[in-house]
Amino acid sequence: MAKLVYLAIMGLIFTGIAAADMPLGFYAALNNGGESNSLCVVNYQAGAALSEKYADVERLERDTEVKTRYYDPHDRPPGPEGNAVLEASINSNVVGQAHIAWVSFDPVPNSRGRHVEYGRSVEDLVGVFSVEKFVQLWDNSTTGKISIDWMPCV
Repeated sequence: MAKLVYLAIMGLIFTGIAAADMPLGFYAALNNGGESNSLCVVNYQAGAALSEKYADVERLERDTEVKTRYYDPHDRPPGPEGNAVLEASINSNVVGQAHIAWVSFDPVPNSRGRHVEYGRSVEDLVGVFSVEKFVQLWDNSTTGKISIDWMPCV
C-alpha cells in the first residue's frame, strides 16, 4: 500500500515538472479552437469558382472584395468581357495558414456530363505572410482580351 501511495505522489511530481518545461506557446496552440475563416464563390454562368480559407489563425487582417455578375444575353449584348464575370481582390495579413484557389471551367458539360477545366491555381501558405492577389475570370474571353502588366520586384 505504501508503494502505491509513493508511486502516485512521484507521478504527480513528475507531471508537474514536465508541464513546467513546456514553452508558453505550447498551451496557446493546444487551446486554439481551430479558428478559421472561409469564403467560397461560384459563378456557374461564367464557369468560375474561387475559394479562400484561413485556418489556425493567430492574427488575420482581411480585406476581400468579390464581384460576380451575369447579364442575360436577351437583355444586353455581350460586352468585351462576355456576359458573366467573377472578379476577386484579396488583401490580407496573416499569422496562420491560408488556402487560396480558383478554377475556370466550361459552363456547358461535355457528352460525358463533365465540365472541361481551362485553368486552376492553388496556393497553400503557412506562417507569417501577406497576400495581395487579383483574380479576374470572364466567360467568352480569349487570349489577348485581358492585359495585366506585372512589375517584378527589384
